[in-house]
This record gives sequence, structure tokens and C-alpha cells, in this order.
Amino acid sequence: MTLTQLEYIVALDTHRHFVQASEKCCVTQPTLSMQIQKLEEELGVKIFDRTKQPVIPTEIGVNMIAQARIILLEANRFQQIIHDQKDSMTGEIRIGIIPTLAPYLLPPLFKRMHEKYPLLHLIIKETITEEVISELKSNRLDCGLVVTPLHDSSIKEDVLFYEELFIYVSKKNSLYNKKYVLVTEIDPDQLWLLEEGHCFRSQILNLCELRKSSDFHFKYETGNIETLKRMVDKSDGITILPELAVKEFTKPQLKLVKRLKEPRPAREVSLVTHRDHIKTKLINTLKQEILNIVPKPMQKLLNKKVVEINY
Repeated sequence: MTLTQLEYIVALDTHRHFVQASEKCCVTQPTLSMQIQKLEEELGVKIFDRTKQPVIPTEIGVNMIAQARIILLEANRFQQIIHDQKDSMTGEIRIGIIPTLAPYLLPPLFKRMHEKYPLLHLIIKETITEEVISELKSNRLDCGLVVTPLHDSSIKEDVLFYEELFIYVSKKNSLYNKKYVLVTEIDPDQLWLLEEGHCFRSQILNLCELRKSSDFHFKYETGNIETLKRMVDKSDGITILPELAVKEFTKPQLKLVKRLKEPRPAREVSLVTHRDHIKTKLINTLKQEILNIVPKPMQKLLNKKVVEINY
């Protein structure tokens, strides 16, 4: 049994496809398949059921792959000690980020990281919070940028900043001429929301004291905040936007932005890791670069109140 063979079975479990797994491991498909078969013969068990499409682990294979992930994590921890001792910013860091943060945080972050740490590879996956947490636990990601609190004891949360939540309202809407908006003034039938599965949707439902099973008619659901803005622009509706989304607004766009009364609702954004993560130095560097991007006032909870999320 070799670490390489363990890497192959973990890759096949992750991708559930021999060709994709071999591409990830930078080997040919026959090589990967042969090494996995060789490991099965050595151990006298079948790790994968090849009669299924996509290929899936056998019952004993599930347990073996889980242990293989632990072994590989510890092997990587050994290598990371050497990197940290050499003060070397090399290797890769796998980051999960939610879609309501990615368009506003990633471009400046990528620019800074690329310029300052050219030997460091960023592997970024944009997905919902639930998937980020799952992949942290299975060691497919090193860290995540999500909205917290998560209330998960296996996940460490390092709060970065607080985004105030703003009302974005159509010129045709009755709230347009207001300077401040009360939550009770929001008409649910005019509220454009993200689709199910997004933590930001859950926050808005909680903020507006709406229920997912409500009889209110939500006209349209999307996974993209920019789409919500455009739908408001073309209708008489409203939506709610996080602070980073309005930072680069033009003056005409800012006229459509309204504040809620204090304490202003906000979402808490954190850098999250699994409690057994190993890339401490790289993750701390990433954290510092994010804090260098985010305006200082956003890093404090002054006059704001965090809106809870239902995960």
C-alpha cells in the first residue's frame, strides 16, 4: 500500500469517474485503474463497485476511503511543517466561497494574492454554504468564506467583517421616496429573493419575518444577486443587498438604495476551517489579505445587528 494508491482511491471517490479522477491525479486512466486494482488485490477486498454508473464505493470501501483521507491529511501536515519552517508561500490553498460574496471579494483578492505570492496556487470553488462545510469535513477544501454563525462544533469560525443589509428599490415602488425603511413596510409580494439553498435567502426570510411555507407569491428566484438588481430595475419591486454589492454603485444607483433603521441588520462573514486543518500559515495570510481589502468600518459591528440564518 502506498500514499499514491490512497490518493487514487480518494480521487475516484471524489469524482466517481475514472477519467476525471486520473486527470486530477495527472496520470493516465489505465494507470489509475491498475493501481486501484492492485491495492484491492493486496488487501483482498473490493473498494469500488464498478458495475454502477457512476462508480461508487462498496460498504467496506466507504470506511477505507474515510481512513485514507485521514492518512493523507496527516501526510500533508508533515509536508506543511516543512513549508512553514522555510517561510515559503508555495503550494495550493483550496477555497470555497458563497455566490453572494464571490463577485465582490474575489477580483481584488485574486489580484493581491497573485502579485504578492506568485508561487501560491489558489483553487476556488463557488458554491452554497452547505457544500462548503461538507467539503471542509471531507478535506476537499482547506477553508471557506461564508456567512456565520454556523453552529457546527467541527468548524472553526474566524469572523472577518460585517456587511450591512440595504434595501434596493424600484423608482416605481412606494418606498422609493423614503430615506429609511421599516421591515414592516416591505411587501413580500414585491420582494425578489435568491433561490432555495442560499444562506442569504434564509437571512432575508428571517429579517422580514417570513416563512418558507408562506403563501406569499415570490415572482422569481435566482442564484445571482446581479440578476435580482436587474429584475428590480425592470419592475416595481424591491430586493435586499449586502454591503459589498453596493460599494461600487454609481450615483444614480445609490438613489435606489435605502437603509433600514438602527440597529441596522447585517450579516457576519467569516473565514471557516475544519478543526483539523493544517495550512495555518497560508490561511492566516489569506485572512490578512482579505482584511486589507475590506473597509475598516465593516470590520466592526457598530450600530449593526447580525441576522440569524437557518441552516
